[in-house]
Parts: sequence; structure tokens; C-alpha cells
Amino acid sequence: MKFGPVPVAEAQGAILAHSVQAGGRKLRKGIALDEAHLEALSAAGIAEVTVARLEPGDCHEDEAARQLAAALTPDPKSANLRVTEPFTGRVNLLADGPGVAVLDLEALSAVNQVNPMITVATVPEYQQMGEGGMVATIKVISYAVPGGDVMQAARFAQDAIRLAQPIHHSAGLVVTDIPGGPANEKGITAIRGRVEALGMDLTDVQVVPHRVDALSTALKGLQGDVALILTGSATSDPQDVAPDAVRVAGGHVDRFGMPVDPGNLLFLGSLGARPVIGLPGCARSPALNGADWVLSRVACGIETTAADIAGMGVGGLLKEIPTRPQPRAQRRK
Repeated sequence: MKFGPVPVAEAQGAILAHSVQAGGRKLRKGIALDEAHLEALSAAGIAEVTVARLEPGDCHEDEAARQLAAALTPDPKSANLRVTEPFTGRVNLLADGPGVAVLDLEALSAVNQVNPMITVATVPEYQQMGEGGMVATIKVISYAVPGGDVMQAARFAQDAIRLAQPIHHSAGLVVTDIPGGPANEKGITAIRGRVEALGMDLTDVQVVPHRVDALSTALKGLQGDVALILTGSATSDPQDVAPDAVRVAGGHVDRFGMPVDPGNLLFLGSLGARPVIGLPGCARSPALNGADWVLSRVACGIETTAADIAGMGVGGLLKEIPTRPQPRAQRRK
């Protein structure tokens, strides 16, 4: 692609690189200059404009973005994504419903190394998305790029982006109550919001005393595809009330504790085929915490192992929330 200033008389068919005010008319960058445009520029006393002119083998920015989007999501419907029309070298991939972003990180890194003018930006892997949220944006920076580079990037990009949607449609919640403990309704409301944001229903809520026998009995009869537990007193050990109740009910605990703050006191297990998530106390707040990362993955059927949770530590230092009982910074007396 040739880029630079040219006399107006020689600019026909070229792409205008910078917007120009030609008398009472604004010629926007990116347009292909025709005879009428040149007449307007000359009438305004403009003798020179900066343009881009495609050379043999070049691919226009919009076509390049379209091809790359088609490679990233060959079947948008099955990928649960909506693909926008190319405009100024940009195509966006939007979530077609709630879910989490699933990315081929190696492929995307390879795409972004082909040519600095060819870019794909995404949300972090496994980020929870709402309906219409932007999962990725493809942007071709220059007005054209070599067609060979577009083809190479497209080869790397095959099926690299999709949205995993929830496979579970409901959840049940058991809240344990202790005298003088936190108000239950606030926590239930926050958890209901999380569940519904994933397109699920909170179909069963039970409040029981903070005892192993009461909690295990409630878990056995709880309705919902996913079992959630919110304890009135923080779960501080793998043998504490909530993890122990899961075992007594016939289930098992795969992981207690996570390197995400707030959210350290989460545990993950199962009861039969049903996932069980022991929620940390910070789940009483609607603010983002480690429980959101685990709940969204579990809801979408993405395997979440102890090693996966351990790997969440990098990037796991989240924003401070006002409900934390022991703020990180000591208050001045």
C-alpha cells in the first residue's frame, strides 16, 4: 500500500487518509475519492491531500477484518456469537446470550504476530459475558494490508473464539444461620442476581442452623442443578461445618481455598453428579469476587479442577470491597 500526500488532481480512486473540510462539506477519512470529491477540494482551495492507495495483492481493511472474523468464528451460531458488519476496518464479536469466553490463547497470540496492522483484542479467558457483550474486536489499523498476511492470520485464527453458554439451568442455595450472624436476605439477593445473570433460576432456598446435620440433610433434598452453600460463619478449615456436611451427605470436596482475594474461603466439590460450591462470605456483596469466576465456569460446564483454581492467583487480586470484615489497610486510630 502506498501512503502519503498527493496533488488533488492525482487523488481520484485513492482512500482519503485524514478528514478534510472542503467548504461546507466534510470529507471523512476512509472514503474513496471520486471526481465530485476532487472538485469540492479544488473549489475549497485545497491542493494536496494525504491518501492511501492499494497495490496489487493488498486487501482492503474491511475485507481483511471480515475474513479474519470468519476464520475466528466459522459458525457464529454454534459459537454463540454475533458478528457485526465491517466498518473502518473493524468487526466485533458479541455474546449471543450469557456465558463465558473460551479462547485459544496460542492461536490468538500467533494472529497478533503476523502483522502489527492486523489485531485481535479479546476479554480475558473465561470472563463472564452478558447478552450483547463484546467478546472480541478485530481491527485492521491501516487502510489495507498484504493479502498474504491476511491469509496467514486466518490460518492461525481457526475457531479460536467462542462463548460457552450455561448447561445448568437452575441452582439451589442453602444458607446456614447463626444467632447474631449476618442478615440472610442481603446474601440471598446477591446470589440470586449472580445466578440469574447466567440465565439460570434460583429454584430452591433453604435456611438452616449452622450445624453439620442440618446442612447435610438440606443438601440431600435441595433442588437445582448446582448446589450452593452460604454459611453464617466463615468456613475456615477443610473440616469445618460446610465441607464436612457435604461429605456426610455423601459428596466430596475437591478443593478448599482459592488464591483470589476477595474469595479465599471458597470450596468446590460435588454431591453425586451435582456440583457443590461453598461460597465465601464476600458473596453476600454483588461486587466481583472469586466465587463469580468459579460459578460461571461451573454453570457453563467448563471443567474446574483444583489446579484450575490454583492458577487463578495471577490476576486474582481484585478490588477492595466495603463489606470485608478486615480491610487490608489498617485504619488510623
